[in-house]
Amino acid sequence: MKAGRPKAEIDKDQFVKLCELQSTLREVAGFFHCSEDAVRSWCKREMGMTYEEAFEEFRVGGLLSLRRNQFQLSQKNTAMAIWLGKQHLGQKDIITYNNLDDSEDDPLTASIKASFDKKEQDEWDWF
Repeated sequence: MKAGRPKAEIDKDQFVKLCELQSTLREVAGFFHCSEDAVRSWCKREMGMTYEEAFEEFRVGGLLSLRRNQFQLSQKNTAMAIWLGKQHLGQKDIITYNNLDDSEDDPLTASIKASFDKKEQDEWDWF
């Protein structure tokens, strides 16, 4: 009879699905009712790589699924379509002002400046 703890029983398919869901090492260990060290040992023994390497390899499936869902949502959700355009297509909000001469203030700015000029003048009138 061998001494020591029994090896953790980890199902590879379930492990891959947990990685796709971006589960943390702590969550994976909790799911399989074992320690984090047991998950790390299992990865080395059964997969021939570290937990971090396995996680990076298998999380991609979850990222692709998330991207697919976002693109489907963008067909019905304008905000999502705009956000995806900004993230992936380099689109951005651009504000342009037509027919404005830099040497001359637009009517609103001129009105505000005139208002402040008058207020300053009124404050000095008591002299």
